Amino acid sequence: MRLLLDTHAFLWWVTADDKLSAKARRAIADMGNEIFVSAASAWEIATQNRLGRQGDAGAAVPRFAELVAAEGFSPLAVDHRHALLAGGYDLSHRDPFDRMLAAQSEIERLPLVTLDPAFALFGARTVR
Repeated sequence: MRLLLDTHAFLWWVTADDKLSAKARRAIADMGNEIFVSAASAWEIATQNRLGRQGDAGAAVPRFAELVAAEGFSPLAVDHRHALLAGGYDLSHRDPFDRMLAAQSEIERLPLVTLDPAFALFGARTVR
């Protein structure tokens, strides 16, 4: 199975945070699954860090690519198809990071590992 990590799921995985569900933990740990981390997550982490909202996870900013590679995850770039869909969703949801991750999940057919109920608005398939 191929999966896309929401930003919080990625951070909780690399920091071994108990907030990540057992089901999500098993899916990420399953060597048969290919796990993707979006460039949008790097953008979100850097933004939250700049705004002082990331706490200890701000340490991930300078090491983002290293952490993705060390976990054996695949980076997922943002391309024009993702951007057009994210910007075109006819929803009042204003979080640009959620919009981008939902678009990538839809276009790349990647279920999203997330606890965020907002992704239901986009009709995204999720692993909670």
